[in-house]
Amino acid sequence: MDVEIFSFGYLHGEPPAAHITLDLRHHFRDPHVSPELRHMNAHDRPVLVAVLQTPGIKNLMMAVQASVGAFLLGPTNGTVTVAVGCTGGRHRAAVFAEVLAAELGGVPVTHRDLAKPVVNRDENGDRS
Repeated sequence: MDVEIFSFGYLHGEPPAAHITLDLRHHFRDPHVSPELRHMNAHDRPVLVAVLQTPGIKNLMMAVQASVGAFLLGPTNGTVTVAVGCTGGRHRAAVFAEVLAAELGGVPVTHRDLAKPVVNRDENGDRS
């Protein structure tokens, strides 16, 4: 399977070029709003659990898997690129990207913004 996945944060720049770009900012609860999760990231189990328990996230995961499959069935060859974004790139997008990669058989994942510092922002997502 020729697939690559990128996670990123919209507060850190434009999304990478991709065939499928997901914006998780407005429809899925941000673990950043929980003080105990704010300074954790996708590699921490409490963040993984919080993201995967978000209503709708598993349905989206299945839909993206189906979309990737459709691209792979197309008449031309080439890598299918999926970009998954959230506000800061440390929680929702990174967890989603990791789980999607595992579900697709261990495809490569690049986390553009996972190691960047937490961005301080208010409840509306604006930098403070």
